[in-house]
Amino acid sequence: MASEVDLVDENSIKQAVSAGIEKFGSINVLVNNAGFGMIGGIEEVTNEEARQSFDVNVFGILNTTRILLPHFRKNGTGHIFNISSVFGLISGPGWGIYCGAKFALEGISEALAQEVKDFGINTTIIEPGYVRTNFLEGDSIQTPATPVGVYDTIQEEKRKHLEDISGNQLGDPQKIAEAIIELSKKENAPMRVLLGSDALQLANYKVQMLTEGFEANKEMTLSTDFAS
Repeated sequence: MASEVDLVDENSIKQAVSAGIEKFGSINVLVNNAGFGMIGGIEEVTNEEARQSFDVNVFGILNTTRILLPHFRKNGTGHIFNISSVFGLISGPGWGIYCGAKFALEGISEALAQEVKDFGINTTIIEPGYVRTNFLEGDSIQTPATPVGVYDTIQEEKRKHLEDISGNQLGDPQKIAEAIIELSKKENAPMRVLLGSDALQLANYKVQMLTEGFEANKEMTLSTDFAS
């Protein structure tokens, strides 16, 4: 069974959920995988383009989750998979809007996991690296309609991803799907899972940057408390 859903239209989602429950009797797993990429500098991306990104990558996921949670709570079971990215942990030039949406998804998911755990509902954030899909092709990736040419680094990011990386990603989508299926069978699934050696490398780099930054500024950090 397949239903076409408009993620920014709650009625569209409700109709699809109702049809699924009617067809199968119950829904046990929600995989929030819909989304698209945006490569563009903060100055380049218009308000409308940024809002479109967040509408799908953040608010669409909130809509599907909010609508399915009563069904999960009633059944005392369910598993929500929010497909984030390692770029929900680390950002770079040209990826501010996309990573900003994924950072938002990570924060929402962390809170959600704690809110629904007592109802028997698992929440897992999937953080892949680069996956060999059509994500860097066609409508799955967007660039700003009004680029600002002075940002050489950003223009190179666009070229590199659209020409060099597309089709050469490390991640195997079949193996990622199998990993998600395996996680869906766990009674106590982890809250977040990195998938891909590149994801692990980038995540460890972020941890190192955070740790070094915390230590470098520790004296100032501790200086802002009221004196005891």
